Amino acid sequence: MLLDAKNISKSFPLPTGAAQPVLKDISLTLNPGETLALTGESGSGKSTLLHILGALEEPDSGTITLSGMPLSPGTDSSRATLRRTKIGLVFQQFNLIPSLTVAANLAFQARLAGRHDPVWQATLAERLGLTDLLSAWPETLSGGQQQRVAIGRALGPRPPLILADEPTGNLDESSAEMVLALLLELVADTGAALLTVTHSERIAAAMSRRLHLRAGALE
Repeated sequence: MLLDAKNISKSFPLPTGAAQPVLKDISLTLNPGETLALTGESGSGKSTLLHILGALEEPDSGTITLSGMPLSPGTDSSRATLRRTKIGLVFQQFNLIPSLTVAANLAFQARLAGRHDPVWQATLAERLGLTDLLSAWPETLSGGQQQRVAIGRALGPRPPLILADEPTGNLDESSAEMVLALLLELVADTGAALLTVTHSERIAAAMSRRLHLRAGALE
């Protein structure tokens, strides 16, 4: 088992001082090579759960292990190490660094993890159709091109887990199809597991498994 989350709960404070439950006793597992869609209405807690699984937030209670190592509870330092070396994150907003070229953005996560491999980076650039854009700046790229850079950056360190939050949400239909196909192809080739938060029935249907969140609880 790659990822094992047990009894995850999370609340956020309200202006009144009360706590608003967002996640309620969530448990899920993910095996190497598995693809999982996490669906649910807006406000159901999908992105909060993804941020917790990605070591970007701490749950109020529950435990998470990743590759047999504790992700939560854990120290800020241990979570940061796992986030750099074991997790690739792909967001709807791309989140490229505007002051870096495409080549430098592609290498960014791998360099942080101490795993930069020029041969693998060149392979990713070719597979993602970015070879002719390596010296370009993010602002000159289309949305589909930017998301392909973001996917390459996430896969740069060859992490065992890829977490994607609405990865095609800002793309037109044609670009979305291309990005989804590339993401699934590269994840399969690297043996990584993929968990994607999505509203898209098309994306959910392309995953090997699906879980649905309603009001912070799994159905």
